Amino acid sequence: MTQQQRPIPARIRAEGLRGLCGGSVHLPGDPAYDMARSPWNLQLSDHPAAVVYPAFPDEVADVLRTACAAGLSVAPQGTGHGAPPLHGHLTEAVLLRTSAMSELVVDVGRRSARVGAGVLWGDLTDAAGRVGLAARHPSSPDVGVVGYSLGGGIGWYARRLGLQCNAVTAVELVLADGTFVRATADDDADLFWALRGGAAPLGVVTALEFDLFPLDTVVAGFLAWDWTAVDRVLPAWVAWCADAPEEATTAFRLLEVPSAEEFPAHLRGRRLAMVDGAVLGDDGSAADVLAPLRALAPELDTVARVAAASLARLHLDPEGPTPAYASSTLVAGLPDAAIGAVIDAVGPGSGTRLAAAELRQLGGVLSRPDPDGGALSFLDGAFLALGLGLEGGPEDWPQQRAAAARFLSALEPWATGRHYLPMLDEPVDTRKVFPPGVHARLSAIRHSVDPRGLFVAPHALA
Repeated sequence: MTQQQRPIPARIRAEGLRGLCGGSVHLPGDPAYDMARSPWNLQLSDHPAAVVYPAFPDEVADVLRTACAAGLSVAPQGTGHGAPPLHGHLTEAVLLRTSAMSELVVDVGRRSARVGAGVLWGDLTDAAGRVGLAARHPSSPDVGVVGYSLGGGIGWYARRLGLQCNAVTAVELVLADGTFVRATADDDADLFWALRGGAAPLGVVTALEFDLFPLDTVVAGFLAWDWTAVDRVLPAWVAWCADAPEEATTAFRLLEVPSAEEFPAHLRGRRLAMVDGAVLGDDGSAADVLAPLRALAPELDTVARVAAASLARLHLDPEGPTPAYASSTLVAGLPDAAIGAVIDAVGPGSGTRLAAAELRQLGGVLSRPDPDGGALSFLDGAFLALGLGLEGGPEDWPQQRAAAARFLSALEPWATGRHYLPMLDEPVDTRKVFPPGVHARLSAIRHSVDPRGLFVAPHALA
């Protein structure tokens, strides 16, 4: 009679990682393990087989080879803003944190940046701003440059300049077999294409290079009303969007301002209808563009010419680790019926639990495929609808998810059927993200560079 052999637990197989990365390896039971495994999004609590902090490409290669030999998968992660789709899939995985890769170089002459995989946008925007340059950055300074850049990247200049992923000029990464690659439009062009917006991890990215543009200052800020004014403000903003020039990129939100001290005292705890964003150009032309919105008599008007680097904090997004939940969809348009559906779902009297119900203005350059772009070269929609939940305990999250679902369901008749993955915390079939030809090409490239499926994908390519 033979005795069935029990599989060796992942935490024991992970012991082979000890000593790698200069000792920056944390296994279950180690003093720093709980801190190391925690992502930015504190709603989640996963227990990977190990957490490692490589600082150089050769250390990444050592981790990948050792993990593969131990029968473990690998999940690369920067800040952990995009961690939710990985939830529950890390027990047999090594969580590879990239925060030790902190190289940051701004080349004034070439108007470009080179950043390590651990660099945050706040650091990059400050460094670029000191020499009169700007990037297509996000609405929060503590988002990682690499994750945002390769996921797509809708910034405050997006309608004029397009997605950040298509500003990328070089990607350096370590493939599943430990090979170091520098992918550009001329070298490893297929891989370079797939990395820019392709969703699946094709390796561990160690550094990026991308274009900057000259910009010292910009007209930006927010206009705010009490949310009871939504009936007149939202229809007016939607009508304004139809004629707005590409130089203007804005967002409309029904926002519950937290009571925390970092927010202005006169806003804390209030529910507001808010339009924020930026307008490229001179003061006179920006004033003309914004005149129809200002005619709605906002209670608060902070729009002025400001340092371009300050736009990383314009959106009042939370900084530092925070429990959060985000769900979104792309919307073709917002006719009167859609506007009414939004107000019913998340406006006054709806009882919504969302911290923010947001409509981001798309169109312009974002709506046109970039002939030199990557896998994600445009966005199929006039608006992106985003439901965001913040804070709360475990008992609150089902209600916040339900509130986000109610908001997005209200817009379903006008949805394009496509999704933007960086603002979607639930795993999704990527055939709802990429057209069939793009999806097939991505799947083939992924299989060629990671045939054994070493990397854990947040959103699986079917």
